[in-house]
Amino acid sequence: MSVNKSVAEFIFFGLTQDVGKQKEIFGVFLILYFATLLGNFLIVVTIKTSRTLGSSKYFFLFYLSFADACFSTTTASRLIVDALSQEKTISYNECMTQVFAAHFFGCMGIFVFIFMAFGRCIAICKPLRYTTIMNWHLCGVLVILAWVGPCIHSSAQIFLALRLPFCGPSVIDHYFCDLQPLLKLACMDTSVINFLVVSNSGAICTVSFIILFISYTVISYSLRNQSAEGRRKALSTCTSHFIVVVIFFGPCIFIYTCPPTTFPINKMVAVFYTIGTPLLNPLIYTLWNEEVKNAMKVLWCSKA
Repeated sequence: MSVNKSVAEFIFFGLTQDVGKQKEIFGVFLILYFATLLGNFLIVVTIKTSRTLGSSKYFFLFYLSFADACFSTTTASRLIVDALSQEKTISYNECMTQVFAAHFFGCMGIFVFIFMAFGRCIAICKPLRYTTIMNWHLCGVLVILAWVGPCIHSSAQIFLALRLPFCGPSVIDHYFCDLQPLLKLACMDTSVINFLVVSNSGAICTVSFIILFISYTVISYSLRNQSAEGRRKALSTCTSHFIVVVIFFGPCIFIYTCPPTTFPINKMVAVFYTIGTPLLNPLIYTLWNEEVKNAMKVLWCSKA
């Protein structure tokens, strides 16, 4: 594997070059970023310290919040800092690190999404066997997969990124380093590498969305035997979860299954899954979950 060193650094174009709008972007996204960190931090600390949130679904929620906080930090923090910077530069090594980290934590979130959906299917379709099926041994195996799978995926991405030769303009029309905007700068035919990106990232996003769609369809079908109140409560929760899934996977599928030179609006679409979803997840899993809200009240009232 050859590592390209012809470019020492890249320059981000960002979301806009308008100075006035950059200040607005700084203020808005700084608030969203701090809200994301606060929400996910509250969930992580609450689940870690609460004795009432010991079931497997909260075990996976812990890792989802961890992945969301890291994913947001990898992407959004750079956008916020660059919004007030005159020179939006990033070194070659930092760019490659960001590619790896963004795909690692993003893919980890996808894996945990699927495992949580699997747990909800078991809880609704086989409620009496839930604790038997979703035992701690299986949960441990799934968490290992949630670390190993993203590591393999990210390694494949960084392998492709390191093979790209850059010998022309070094301005990235984006707010963080990713393979699609980097492909536009490469001075080579990138059709094969783009195909590999679609086969990797595009396939993961599309197949994962199909799996999640099937799981929610199975859940909806299984609710026909529930009481009216139980059906209403379950549908309310699953609907909110599925909305977050659509907001995350819709933009991902759009970006990673399209040619790199077709849609310059990709960076605007990326805001939905890099900043929107990590913020919505803690809201969804607290506002629609009485157990989490009660655990937070007990924890923070005792601390106060």
